[in-house]
Amino acid sequence: MTRVFIDGSAGTTGLRLASRLHERRDIELLTLPEDKRKDPDARKEIMNRADIVFLCLPDAAAIESAALIDNPATAVIDTSTAHRTAEGWTYGFPELTGQRDRIAGSRRVANPGCHASGVIALLYPLIHSGLLEPDTPLSCFSLTGYSGGGKKMIAEYDSETRSPLLDAPRMYGISQNHKHLPEIVRVCGLKQAPLFFPVVGDFYSGMEVVIGLHASQLKGPAGDLLDLYRSFYPGPIIHADANADESGFLSAAAFSGRDDLQITVTGGEERIVLTARFDNLGKGASGAALQNMNILMGVPETTGLIL
Repeated sequence: MTRVFIDGSAGTTGLRLASRLHERRDIELLTLPEDKRKDPDARKEIMNRADIVFLCLPDAAAIESAALIDNPATAVIDTSTAHRTAEGWTYGFPELTGQRDRIAGSRRVANPGCHASGVIALLYPLIHSGLLEPDTPLSCFSLTGYSGGGKKMIAEYDSETRSPLLDAPRMYGISQNHKHLPEIVRVCGLKQAPLFFPVVGDFYSGMEVVIGLHASQLKGPAGDLLDLYRSFYPGPIIHADANADESGFLSAAAFSGRDDLQITVTGGEERIVLTARFDNLGKGASGAALQNMNILMGVPETTGLIL
């Protein structure tokens, strides 16, 4: 029985993880009494007793919590931004080349960001195969459900007195300093950060990441892209599909409630559209965290996932 503790179980990701782990018979979910939840000594004791600790906290708190863990046998999966580019931490995207084995042998795993998961899923195979130069100027668009903003944003969207501005999609990260950009640049090996346009919409969960390319930017036939993705991602968690549109549309909510990620290649011979669709709370958060936990446990990584 694997002992698991969630530090930050009151947040959106923590609540979702706790709910899903309660269904697992191979997990003993460790908990603290409410009056001990913020007690550093109590948290340190229970974290060092656990086999796996999830950190579902703001960045500064995640750094503090990670420092409390000195048991070399305790593995940590941090769902915050704090450690995604930090030395000594393994980036928790198993589908990248060699990354599954690195995660399996790691005690410190940084869960990817939701937007970053879509961008990396699309770009990494192109750059790794040499089909796209790492200094290519790029633009990325990402549409997400409002649950990605956490409890505060969920409350805003669910409020009966909410602003009418929330009825339409809203772009954010307009300073071009979005917190997911560093991991995108580092993991993909880019020479410069892409222009990145995240947008939050009036729907609870789901995500659609889009990258447009001109065929002239590629170092090989554009017609081979779908086959490249299918070879790189044999599934079932990440899969590349043809003819996956809904009568000419691609809904950002199509994979809400699921833990897989779908890649499509559309457009024409000259202008190509790469799209990744998934759930910002699934492969973009708790689903990815569970996948990484399964790898650390040595069980099939799809265990407990919704595909």
